[in-house]
Amino acid sequence: MTTCSTIDSVDREILAILQENARTPNAEIARRVEMAPSAVLERIRKLEERGVILGYTVRLEPKALGYGLLAYVFVRSEGGVWQGDFAEALASIAEVQEVHHIAGEDCFLVKVRTGDAAALGTLLRDRFGALSTVRSTRTTIVLGTVKETTALAIGERAKST
Repeated sequence: MTTCSTIDSVDREILAILQENARTPNAEIARRVEMAPSAVLERIRKLEERGVILGYTVRLEPKALGYGLLAYVFVRSEGGVWQGDFAEALASIAEVQEVHHIAGEDCFLVKVRTGDAAALGTLLRDRFGALSTVRSTRTTIVLGTVKETTALAIGERAKST
């Protein structure tokens, strides 16, 4: 992985454009950063090779696909230590979007999306409960979302780091 210091202002500008819309045509990016399209394409390729750009995705509306309930589940496992196999088992559950190993009383913070509260209950009982090392779970249901993004701050604030 590259460090922040190896990414110049042009790379940052390109990354900001791609975060805004990954389908922005190369010619448009080149126009906006005032470079030749071939040079922009080469920079993007190098950012991909260095692992700065991890991939390209599409954002979907969860409610339109029947996943209207968002919840965060704090999971405490037996032993309270990092368990890679257990983390992978959590990550393999279809409704699980994120698994984070955390500090504190709990071991993992898991972001899940389900259709409704009943589906969430079934998920916790049947899928989480089936994992032998789960000691306990605490669930927080999201009532509304003000901001949700995967975009990183690439502007002036990020440059100072």
